[in-house]
Amino acid sequence: MSKEYIIYCDESIDKGRFFSHFYGGALLRSQDLREVQKVLIAKKNDLNLHNEIKWSKVTYQYLDKYIGLMEAFFDFIEADIVKIRIMFTQNCNIPNNLSTEQTDNEYFLLYYQFLKHAFGLQYSNQTDENIRLRMYLDDLPDTREKAERLKKFLLGLNKNPQLESAGIYIDENQIAEVRSHNHPIIQYLDVVLGAMQFRLNNKHKEKPDGARFRAKRTIAKEKLYTHIYQRISKIYPRFNIGVSTSVHGDVTNKWNHPYRHWLFKPEDFSVDTSKTKSNSKI
Repeated sequence: MSKEYIIYCDESIDKGRFFSHFYGGALLRSQDLREVQKVLIAKKNDLNLHNEIKWSKVTYQYLDKYIGLMEAFFDFIEADIVKIRIMFTQNCNIPNNLSTEQTDNEYFLLYYQFLKHAFGLQYSNQTDENIRLRMYLDDLPDTREKAERLKKFLLGLNKNPQLESAGIYIDENQIAEVRSHNHPIIQYLDVVLGAMQFRLNNKHKEKPDGARFRAKRTIAKEKLYTHIYQRISKIYPRFNIGVSTSVHGDVTNKWNHPYRHWLFKPEDFSVDTSKTKSNSKI
């Protein structure tokens, strides 16, 4: 039986106050899939969470349950059984000279860059054996035509010299759009991705209109983010969520690290300092 990697993807195209275009991926080896799914589903059932879990559903009443979910998930991440990658853009970095086509296809072009580069796949295989790549993409929020175009772009990775030399290949029938409701790994990933978007955009400071204090839901989400951050810091001490994670002088760490962030920057861009946190009143 040939080796196989499986990547589950989630994304949020909401434009945040400081950071936008959040993409998340969870990679695992096919031989680990059944055990990971079994444990994650069992954890949900033990906590009486029988419906889909999502960052948007986090409340004060459910905080302890979601902390329990993240404990189970990060046990797999810390053991490098599941690899997590988060990519995002910073609003102050304004791309220069984008064509109309690039602007219209921004969502898919970023998705392509994320899947091509975020996991460091070209450094993943030190054997002579080929490794098949399977991709599960959470429902793509655009036209069928654009979704099919993305899939064709991804199949073009088979011609990428770096991936080809690493023995990484993609079958056409192994790129699928899926519903997160049916895939617990995407659900757990959604919580991590949502936590990063929440904190990077200072949503933990928000108060309801006219209120003196933050809402209980906001406080609960901040506490869940803090717990997630503590688990990340066990893997990578003093982790900075707002920048690209350092490789510490070894580019193969793009693959080796269990958890990484990537602040995507265009090749040609200008900086609008009015859109940075340092110039924010909050």
